[in-house]
Amino acid sequence: MARILITSALPYINGIKHLGNLVGSQLPADLYARYMRGRGHEVMFICATDEHGTPAELAAAKTGQPVADYCAEMHNTQAELARGFRLSFDHYGRSSSPQNHALTQHLAARLGEAGLIEEVSEEQVYSHTDGRFLPDRYIEGTCPNCGYERARGDQCENCTKQLDPTDLIAPRSAISGATDLEVRETKHLFLRQSTLRDRLDKWIDSQNGWPVLTTSIAKKWLHDGNGLQDRGITRDLDWGVPAQFDGAPWQGMDGKVFYVWFDAPIEYIAASAEWAEAQGLDDSAWRRWWRNDEGAEDVRYVQFMGKDNVPFHTLSFPATLMGSGEPWKMVDYIKSFNYLNYDGGQFSTSLGRGVFMDQALSLLPADYWRWWLLSHAPESSDAEFTWENFQASVNKDLADVLGNLASRVTKFCRSKFGEVVPEGGAYGAREARLIADLTTRLRAYEGHMEAMEIRKSASELRAFWVLGNEYLQDAAPWSTFKTDPEQAAAQIRLALNLIRVYAIVSRPFIPDAAASLMAAIGSDDWTWPEDLGAALYNLPAGHAFAVPDVLFAKITDEQRADWETRFAGAR
Repeated sequence: MARILITSALPYINGIKHLGNLVGSQLPADLYARYMRGRGHEVMFICATDEHGTPAELAAAKTGQPVADYCAEMHNTQAELARGFRLSFDHYGRSSSPQNHALTQHLAARLGEAGLIEEVSEEQVYSHTDGRFLPDRYIEGTCPNCGYERARGDQCENCTKQLDPTDLIAPRSAISGATDLEVRETKHLFLRQSTLRDRLDKWIDSQNGWPVLTTSIAKKWLHDGNGLQDRGITRDLDWGVPAQFDGAPWQGMDGKVFYVWFDAPIEYIAASAEWAEAQGLDDSAWRRWWRNDEGAEDVRYVQFMGKDNVPFHTLSFPATLMGSGEPWKMVDYIKSFNYLNYDGGQFSTSLGRGVFMDQALSLLPADYWRWWLLSHAPESSDAEFTWENFQASVNKDLADVLGNLASRVTKFCRSKFGEVVPEGGAYGAREARLIADLTTRLRAYEGHMEAMEIRKSASELRAFWVLGNEYLQDAAPWSTFKTDPEQAAAQIRLALNLIRVYAIVSRPFIPDAAASLMAAIGSDDWTWPEDLGAALYNLPAGHAFAVPDVLFAKITDEQRADWETRFAGAR
């Protein structure tokens, strides 16, 4: 049994996330966690809301709430939606937790003592109207690279170019819209990550099989232009982890907090400490996952994220852990994703464009969305959501292939043999061929799942379902029954056992449907079918079952047209 630590990039607290956010980190992480649990491994799956920084303050200001109240409310909303999509976190924490405050300050102090943090005087934009320095994301203007008029002072959302506020054309305050901005001098803490460049470079080179997307982004940041740059890790904000604290190896940082991108990845560790406290366990329970000197040396640590988060997870967060001089567990594999676009454009939280998690669940159960998103995950390139493609995938894959098989088999058995697994007959050459073909497909599916090849895994799973349908078409138990009822009984007995196997192997993708199949088949044995031949004898003759409700209802043309219209504009 392996020990596998899984973290998903933390969703920002500033509102409900769209489907592009979901498929870019949390959902594939859940798929992997569920699969690894299904194979009997010990899994720790951690996520949290990212609650500090500009997005939180701006979003709270729009609602008129104190930022702490807003974050508490949105954390509960996001946690509920995560449950709605059946995301199986062991703990869903909060980056505003006391644990994260303490750990962030501890690591900052260690970095300071190691000479890896320095005080830097820099010019920063000050708004007279707002009476405050404006962090990068509080400044909007026109991108000098692509001309997008709502680019932020840290990055253009349209072309993804990294920016400084002074790069923007016609800059304005994102708080008030004021243009009476002035560049003033202020002092901040900088992480001297450039001094760790060679060490980071060798560490990345030592990793085996990382996705090209992950390594190419990391290498670009390491070597393009002047190479890896030191990064400011404090901001002039009211909400966050205070940068001046007892034991800090610096003075004069009162009124400043750590930059959200410094403290957010540390929350992976802190959320594990939150989990231990919530479970009534002592610190050793979480430290065995994170400290190599306390048991984490045999942990495999996998991170899931969108490509925009890669630089922080391949460079800044590793620099923090390396630079601390403490034996923290470093990531072993980073699964990164491209973007999911929406119907000819981009999903956008700030613009309210696309389908958001709450809206999706109001239309259809989670499994419909899980299946489409995972089977179309933007791995090697950007992907695009269209309603037509969504309808076709749900109707063909889920309703016609998987749902149809379960319905046909159970209804036929009920009509001819009653609601029990029939006895009589024996598996023959046709069944042996099916078992061999299923075994081949299952081993391929396992290989893709182990490698975190999401789309290939979905393709193999669908092919696994198709084999059962092809067997039924070929064996035709409804015809066999007329001349050889015992042979028909054996064919249906195999098919009923196959439904149980389908429930087990499909569970990582569509957990609710899998549970419905398992309940209908009258079993609670989720043992992975290592030996498919044996697994297809699991349910004995006489075992009771029930005909399940419709597993997946087809999406009609009228529904699709309605949804296309409803979600054509902004949220």
